[in-house]
Amino acid sequence: MARPRKPLLSRDRIVAAAGVLVDEEGLEAVSTRRLAAALGVSGPSLYNHFRTKDAILEAVADAVSAKVDLSMFDGWSDGGSDGVSDSGSDTGKDWRGALYDWAHSYREALADHPNIVPVLARGPGRRPAGLRLADAVFGAMTAAGWPPAQATRIGALMRYFILGSAVASFAGGFVDDETAYDPADYPHLGQAHLLAERRREVDEGAFETGLTALLDGLALQYEALRAGAPGA
Repeated sequence: MARPRKPLLSRDRIVAAAGVLVDEEGLEAVSTRRLAAALGVSGPSLYNHFRTKDAILEAVADAVSAKVDLSMFDGWSDGGSDGVSDSGSDTGKDWRGALYDWAHSYREALADHPNIVPVLARGPGRRPAGLRLADAVFGAMTAAGWPPAQATRIGALMRYFILGSAVASFAGGFVDDETAYDPADYPHLGQAHLLAERRREVDEGAFETGLTALLDGLALQYEALRAGAPGA
């Protein structure tokens, strides 16, 4: 019998199949038995590509990280002679605008795959795409003039905020039933039953409000840094 032109199994096929299971049924749905059945192979053959289930989930998480746009951090310089650059980028994109665009791209990637967020929340570990993401943010912030320690905190802060926004829907946490929120018990929740049908509007608005407030606060810190340069 002639050998198939393409291997029956590959890392990419396994990751894609695992990603579908995670998206549709959650992390607990992923098992070697389920994956083998979905791929039409025997369970042990998966171990030729991944040693453990956790390794598969790590690969799924990294595939999601790879979808995040990092182009807004391209072309960053090392800052001016005082160590603080006005824009930090050869393209003219300032650090605030870069973080804003990146945060939206990151959230969009997570919004498509919310069930993988708990794995991403562990940190990048050894995942290549996750490490490239962390490297791009830290590099851009230090190039813009942020001290390394503060650049690290900014990367952590942004990750906390973005991942937190993707864990669950605030609006989706309320039921579409007016009788569930008796004014006698909850005098300020008279319209709460309307939130579920406006889930996207509420959640996206909350993300935008929080992101703007976060970046505004960082901008004030940045101004103080510049005022104290070069000894800040």
